[in-house]
Amino acid sequence: MVLPVVLVEGESDRLALLAAARVRGDDLRADVVSLGGITNLRSWLERRDPVVPVRGLYDAAEMRYVIGALIAGGLLAEGETDPAVIARAGFFGCERDLEDEVIRAAGPELVLETLAARGELALFRVFQGQPAQRVRSVEAQLHRFAGTASGRKAHFAADVVAALPPDRIPDPLVAVLDAAVSQA
Repeated sequence: MVLPVVLVEGESDRLALLAAARVRGDDLRADVVSLGGITNLRSWLERRDPVVPVRGLYDAAEMRYVIGALIAGGLLAEGETDPAVIARAGFFGCERDLEDEVIRAAGPELVLETLAARGELALFRVFQGQPAQRVRSVEAQLHRFAGTASGRKAHFAADVVAALPPDRIPDPLVAVLDAAVSQA
């Protein structure tokens, strides 16, 4: 049996996807690969084994690049740009990015609880007091905070996803898991 590959932009996406599979109780028999940046998608697809089913996540801002890579990799035909067509090819977009999807799904209170559990709530409160942050919504502050320290982003989304009930897992994670699990 050939196991599917799920391609994600970075390590934070990989850890969040694995956390979502655990929360949902999925038997995720797939190789989840962090591309180290979406710009590596084209070269990965061009050298892939065509027998291996490929699925993936991407951020909405990267959709044009993803479409080009999927066309170059033979997964889309020229001119296919509709998100529904891209989804049928096994690639699912996050509205802004995965952190935004996770914050919206969880709500600020649950995200703050995960920061407290990691021992970072006091750091977040200091961050909120910075002049540039005072005018932002708590959701925007949380999104910015996720990327402010080395290593924080890698675990931020995964921690929050792990705290979610299965019915609140963000739609793009659900879609890519469903596509990967159905291929295994």
